[in-house]
Amino acid sequence: MLSSNQEPNVSSNYSFKGNLMLTIGKLGQSAGVKVPTIRYYEQIGLLPEAERSAGNQRLYSRKALERLAFIRHARDLGFTLEAIRDLLSLSDRPDQSCAAADAIAKAQLAEVETRLARLTALKAELERMVVQCAGGRIADCRVIEVLGDHSLCTTDHRHPETEAAS
Repeated sequence: MLSSNQEPNVSSNYSFKGNLMLTIGKLGQSAGVKVPTIRYYEQIGLLPEAERSAGNQRLYSRKALERLAFIRHARDLGFTLEAIRDLLSLSDRPDQSCAAADAIAKAQLAEVETRLARLTALKAELERMVVQCAGGRIADCRVIEVLGDHSLCTTDHRHPETEAAS
């Protein structure tokens, strides 16, 4: 990811309307994002459409690189695309209160804490299953038995989407 004073690592720079521009490949390389993902972000409106060269090649500005780096970092932190869209909208209006951004981050933190609790329960259940397995025949295998009957589990470690479907 780039800090505000780093220049993107490009072997060939393009100038478009007097500005340093990056091709989609160089943009992806600089931000650590694959080209199809950049196109997808453009398609869903997270990134503005790129300028085009005379040869119809996509060209991106420094601002596009910074926006893509923001998106990448937010994705690394687990934010949904909708939350990222909201955060980008807020970042486009710097004079506003940051209460909405704080609320989005707090909601993400709560989601991470919920996932951690679920993973902790899942880990405990897997450890219990492994300890109880005698290592004998499949017919007597505690792992197979517990996987076949959820009521034998000591914790509720089901994924929320699985619970909604049942």
